[in-house]
Amino acid sequence: MKAVVLRTHGGLEALQFEDVASPVMGEYDILVSVAATALNRADLLQRMGFYPDPFPSDVEIPGLEFAGTVSAKGARVTAWNIGDAVMGVVSGGAYAEELVIHERQAIAVPSNVSVNDAAAIPEVFITAWDALVLQGGLTSGRWCMVHAGASGVGTASIQIAKAIGARIIVTCSAGKVQACKNLGADVVVDYGSQDFVEEVAKATNNVGVDVILDVIGGEYVDRNIASLAVKGRIIQVGVMAGKPLPFNVGSLLAKRASITGTVLRARPLEEKVAISQRFAAELLPLFETGALKPIIDSRYAFANIAEAHEFMASNGNVGKIIIDIA
Repeated sequence: MKAVVLRTHGGLEALQFEDVASPVMGEYDILVSVAATALNRADLLQRMGFYPDPFPSDVEIPGLEFAGTVSAKGARVTAWNIGDAVMGVVSGGAYAEELVIHERQAIAVPSNVSVNDAAAIPEVFITAWDALVLQGGLTSGRWCMVHAGASGVGTASIQIAKAIGARIIVTCSAGKVQACKNLGADVVVDYGSQDFVEEVAKATNNVGVDVILDVIGGEYVDRNIASLAVKGRIIQVGVMAGKPLPFNVGSLLAKRASITGTVLRARPLEEKVAISQRFAAELLPLFETGALKPIIDSRYAFANIAEAHEFMASNGNVGKIIIDIA
């Protein structure tokens, strides 16, 4: 099969196409013919050598999410049949024409979403839902704030918040404000000209938000705490700011607040299966009704994946960048 392999790390030249052996199935695995994958910030970091696969194999193939069709299955697989359309998250391997995944970790592609477009769903919607709802406790009527509101996770977060009846504030650059408003964000803060702490205070009558999903870190941490309501929660899912900075731990005490760090990629199989199954049960129906949908900024042919990496690095996208493999 054709795959993008990292034999070294660094710039775009590290993305090398090779013919490699098809992955080997276990008795509970399915073999998927990959129709499409989608880019994530972690892909850029992995390419540069900063975010290795926590479950490495002999050949380093990036890619954290996929959609495709079942082309073969292990002897004990009962959940899927050949030809079924599936999607899911993996720790790596989605930059390839084929991949293997445990049958219970795969998720059915919604009937009203094309297989290729479905590649824009798994990573960002599971991340946003897990952070805001499962770990953050967001419910109807409560406030949340999400940084990088026009990113894949951000656009998923806006839709999830509105679908469950919550209220959401997002931050983004000036050129992306309208896109976030169009998705239904209650308050959109242009971080270049507005202070999100002040805007949160205005929107919530100085109460603060109940949950913050942050992908930035750095100097945002103290300002996030200032934006929290009493007993609020910060769910840290990324550190795009890079180098960590000290923050006032004492400011958490008066608010009885908490900061939780989380990632999907490094979780063991059992946890990935559990969250995939729960996602399928609780959120897939919202895709079927149209309450949730993948937000796709652009798409690239597999052969042009380096151009897609370059575009993501420019921060120009609103929503997901799709790589069509088949």
